[in-house]
Amino acid sequence: MASPLDISVRANVKELSKALSALAYKQIGFATAQALTALAKEVQADEIQNIASTFKKPRPFTQKSVGVQGARKDTLKASVFVRPIAAKYLEPYEDGGNHVLPGTSKAILNPKDIKLDQYGQLPRGVLDRLKARKDIFIGPVKTKSGIVNGVWQRVPPKNGKGARRGRAAVAALPGHLKLLIRFGDSLAVNKRLNYRSRAKVLVDRRFNAVFGEAMAKALASAR
Repeated sequence: MASPLDISVRANVKELSKALSALAYKQIGFATAQALTALAKEVQADEIQNIASTFKKPRPFTQKSVGVQGARKDTLKASVFVRPIAAKYLEPYEDGGNHVLPGTSKAILNPKDIKLDQYGQLPRGVLDRLKARKDIFIGPVKTKSGIVNGVWQRVPPKNGKGARRGRAAVAALPGHLKLLIRFGDSLAVNKRLNYRSRAKVLVDRRFNAVFGEAMAKALASAR
């Protein structure tokens, strides 16, 4: 995902150009550039939809990270690319590997008892805000199930004096730690975007139609 996908249709253009008239032949460079750019935009739209269907509620930042560089007559090359930040964490979903950890994090952040954003993810900057709170402890804690490393909230004891349940007084509740976010190891991704193979199938299927439309427009403008 880090490298752009270049759309090349040299063989297609060579074959189609054999049947062109002299006027059409003069317009082939312009028409090819237009067709390549149109195809690149179709690949971009397909990849945005692919991201939406592969991930549960992906952030708009991830979907909008798919960009296009149009073709020119002198280069006849269009590129579809993913911007660097998103490309870094999407790459394992194309080539395989472990989840890429965010920023300088050394562990996957697994929310346990904390409010998530509308995309089901931790809000941006939440870890920094938690670190600044006096009731927060970050580190390993020995529990009944073993050592758990994460973000903990110190819950103060509750005084039970005066509180009653029926005729019996409610005892005071001791203070304790509540796990908000658990730190885990980076795991292998279990999904694939198939970014390049999807693009190739789309280009092969759509080229003739898109090139025909582009050539028709080029000839109309040349008359």
